[in-house]
Amino acid sequence: MSVVPDHRTTLPMTGLTHGGRSPVTCHLRCGDACFKPVPNETDNAYFRDVATRALTRRSVVAAGGALAVGAVAATAYAQPAAAQASGAPRGAANAAARPHRLPFTPIQPVATTVDDMTVPAGYDWHPIIRWGDPILKGAPAFDANAQTPEAQAAQFGYNNDYLDIIETNRAGTRGLLVCNHEYTNENIMFPPGTDPEQLIRTVWEAHGLSVVELERKKRNGKWRYVPGARLNRRITLETPFVFDGPARGSEFLKTAQDPDGTKVRGTMNNCSGGTTPWGTILSGEENFNQYFLATGTDPREKRYGLGAQDTRNWRSVDARWDATKPAFANEPNRFGWIVEVDPSNPRSTPVKHTAMGRFKHEGANVIVDASGHVVAYMGDDERFDYVYRFVSRKKFKPGKGKAAAAHNRKLLSEGDLSVARFTGDGLGDGVSDGTGTWLPLTRDGQSQVPGFSLEEVLVFTRLAADAVQPTKMDRPEDVQPNLVNGRVYVACTNNTDRGKTDKEGTTEPNPRNANKDGHIVEILPNKGDHTDDFFHWNLLLVCGRPEDAGTYFGGYTGAVSPISCPDNLAFDSTGQLWIATDGQPSSIKQSDGLFKVDLDGPTRGRVRQFLAVPTGAETCGPVVHDRDTSVFVAVQHPGEDGTWDAQKSHFPDFATPGAEAPGDFAGPRPTVVQVRRTA
Repeated sequence: MSVVPDHRTTLPMTGLTHGGRSPVTCHLRCGDACFKPVPNETDNAYFRDVATRALTRRSVVAAGGALAVGAVAATAYAQPAAAQASGAPRGAANAAARPHRLPFTPIQPVATTVDDMTVPAGYDWHPIIRWGDPILKGAPAFDANAQTPEAQAAQFGYNNDYLDIIETNRAGTRGLLVCNHEYTNENIMFPPGTDPEQLIRTVWEAHGLSVVELERKKRNGKWRYVPGARLNRRITLETPFVFDGPARGSEFLKTAQDPDGTKVRGTMNNCSGGTTPWGTILSGEENFNQYFLATGTDPREKRYGLGAQDTRNWRSVDARWDATKPAFANEPNRFGWIVEVDPSNPRSTPVKHTAMGRFKHEGANVIVDASGHVVAYMGDDERFDYVYRFVSRKKFKPGKGKAAAAHNRKLLSEGDLSVARFTGDGLGDGVSDGTGTWLPLTRDGQSQVPGFSLEEVLVFTRLAADAVQPTKMDRPEDVQPNLVNGRVYVACTNNTDRGKTDKEGTTEPNPRNANKDGHIVEILPNKGDHTDDFFHWNLLLVCGRPEDAGTYFGGYTGAVSPISCPDNLAFDSTGQLWIATDGQPSSIKQSDGLFKVDLDGPTRGRVRQFLAVPTGAETCGPVVHDRDTSVFVAVQHPGEDGTWDAQKSHFPDFATPGAEAPGDFAGPRPTVVQVRRTA
């Protein structure tokens, strides 16, 4: 047997990470992105003007010799104006008034060394499904010492991220679990001596998505997954996909393996996502660049972070990962899209939507506007990148019939793509807020960017967006419309490069230099119209420890839980916000967790911690079924800093070497967890 390649343990960022990440996460998830030059090198005078206007109106307070941002916390956001401008759907007030079925006493912050799920008193937790659990008919039981591509293709994938739990019968006893699998950690997945090609082909099958049927005895009970069920499915880097939309068949998508530019093999780095009103799943392809060998000299490649950095050496097994070869120069262009999957039809072909643009998608989340148009919000998860919106050309067709379903599955194939410019009004009013504009990139099937064809706008969306001067944000990740109050929430995870030499400094929507803790932006569509190109915005949270200078909790001045690095967002049935974090172990030296945030009334901005995940893990894909007294999270990369011989976590089975445990694996397994109220 060949030895495992050295790239399994090469971590160039050890001791040098930025923005609250483990060096292992930086290396494996995003290819050490924050250790490399920022892909967005545009020098936009507009942003300097915004910052200048803000600085001339804000109060300058001496705080350790620096400009304090404490003025942000001077007053609470004006609730009557917020409610009026939000265009909250009818019934929002009634939803907020309903009794909540997930009352809890906030947990205390948890040390990063705790290798356990920590939940509030009166709640318990259990794993629903783990990496390697067999889901397709004939799949073998998980055996970490005997992994094969064939076995992994029929088992639950690795590093679960986006998650949804969808009830499929009226009794609430049947359901579907749909989950993304973002990336792999070969160091803790495989024993030394694993054949390199076998390892690579196995991790290809560990990427993608899983669809798994669930069952339980009664509503409010514990879910269990059903091995071999009819709808169970694995979608991997070997699954056929098709392109749709205006760039389908583009010269920029053609390769030797697909000379028509209409289909592609597989999906990868699937981060967050969304569930559509017509029952399909949207999944965002994010840090695809790190898997390709490229020259990195072409501006189009550089803007997407492509270069000579393919440390996993996938090109040794398949030449399509070598973009320096003319036959596969366009292969990177075939990733970075929003993917749509129909979980109710295991034989359906997944689609990559070119109309929605190509960048490092965290995900896409949709709302049906009062006009009937479907509006999708998206974030480009990179330092100094942008927030996007897509508006469908056709209107949503209600109903559960086949005709309505077929119509709605095409809604994301045609429409208008735009990018956000946030304008601050200065801090003289005591709050960080202002107005904004959706700048058109495409409209009515035509490019709106001078010098860019329609295909260029969609395949090289980052460069087209640069040309229209949107606002550079601090790693915009989840962008979620709230179906109760009609507002939209943007999780800006962090950006420790802000304010560095030759880097943009503070702007009102990004108010802190060296932003290690992140913030939440609240967008209020003009008159509640999500298709309108004008909006209002404010900062809901400026995260960190409450005692830190510049933190802001929506105007709330009572006790709050410390929170840092907001990542994934969710809402409960009353419209309150839940935030999953990614990076707290480095930024505030506490385990990542899930937090509830009040959005209205006198407690607006109050943050309370609901749970904490095990050592080394990140909280992903929160799903809040408060009427069902359950919360679900995808626990990703537990024990990420370990090795095969020195594992740092034993979650969720907590087996020790030599002990009997499910799978006989004394190491961590990324897992979907149900947290349930018991008292």
